[in-house]
Amino acid sequence: MVAEILEIIMLICFGFSWPLNVIKAYKARTTKGKSLWFICLILIGYIAGITSKFVNPDFMNNIGSKWYVLFFYFLNFVMVSADLVMYFRNLRLDKINESKENKE
Repeated sequence: MVAEILEIIMLICFGFSWPLNVIKAYKARTTKGKSLWFICLILIGYIAGITSKFVNPDFMNNIGSKWYVLFFYFLNFVMVSADLVMYFRNLRLDKINESKENKE
C-alpha cells in the first residue's frame, strides 16, 4: 500500500508539472529550449509504466480497487502528448517566422 501511495505522489507531481509545461510552450510559440527526444522518451516511459500495470497479475487481480493508479498514468500520458502537439505547432511557427526573416 505504501509503494502505491508513493507512486501516486510521483504521478501527481509529474501531473502538475506537465500542464504548466504545455502552457509555457503555448505562450513561448517556439521550440527553442525544447527537446523532441526528451518528450518522446517520457512518452515511452509512461507507456512502459502503463504496460507494467497490465502485465502485473497482482495489480490486475485488484484493478477494481487500484484503478486510480492507471488513471494518473493515462492522465500524464495525455499531458505529455499535448506537449508533443505543442512542439510540432511551435516548430511550424518557427519555420513561418524563419521564412519571414529570410524575406526581409
